[in-house]
Amino acid sequence: MPPQIDYDLFIARNSGYISPATQQKMRTQTMLIAGCGIGSSVAVCAARMGFEHFVLVDGDLVDAHNLNRQFYDYADIGKPKVDGLKDKILRINPDAQVEALNLYFTADNTEAIVKKADIIFDTVDFLDLDAILNLHESSKKLCKELFTALSIGFGAGVLYFPPASGISLADLLAADVQNAQAAGKAGYVTVFAKVIERIAAELDPLVVEQISKALTIMENGRPCPASQVAVGSFTVAALALSMIHDLLDGRPLPAAPDMLIHSFKNHQTRLVNIAG
Repeated sequence: MPPQIDYDLFIARNSGYISPATQQKMRTQTMLIAGCGIGSSVAVCAARMGFEHFVLVDGDLVDAHNLNRQFYDYADIGKPKVDGLKDKILRINPDAQVEALNLYFTADNTEAIVKKADIIFDTVDFLDLDAILNLHESSKKLCKELFTALSIGFGAGVLYFPPASGISLADLLAADVQNAQAAGKAGYVTVFAKVIERIAAELDPLVVEQISKALTIMENGRPCPASQVAVGSFTVAALALSMIHDLLDGRPLPAAPDMLIHSFKNHQTRLVNIAG
């Protein structure tokens, strides 16, 4: 099938900010979007910057409460997120190659999926802690570039795990998981609470308040979608794609355990060590 879009014209306004060599890397690298909630913002930003190869993984459906910050619209409600996001990418660039996997990561499928990609982007959802740690361990084993992000109120945080570092999210959380298991509370709430406790001083007080409220509700066994706003998901995309660009451009990047956090609430960008 002949191309449907003039790629050179499509990315012409990137000129001067993105070098031709880096643009070509963007065009040929495959990006895995592991979680298409906040990950939808990254996928759309990447598609507009010129990425053409995507693997989308999520087993969830679009709900009305997603529309305030995820890159879906009213017509997508009830559809698998991967299908809605694939449609968004192809509306930007009909020549993009998008594999949409309507499933969740398991111990049986994670490694095979990770093998498909060059760059892994993960929006940390500790609600399935085993799955997320397995994703990070597979990426480490297969020497993949991995970025993981959190939407943090009117801001965001991004962690970069270089293949050569040998450090994974599982390594950074090992002590938290071990302590939680010893206390009989090896789950999302206990482990995530410890991470937030370590970095709370670097976060906006309102963010700490809202996260604490959500964790308290979930500790009682009730589902509680965490409060998030559109500015946070846009910030995730801006931070993550800026860092991915710099990676492909051969520039040095701050790496885990340091998380790059930007807040539009206090207009500051800082590096925060999540390992304490």
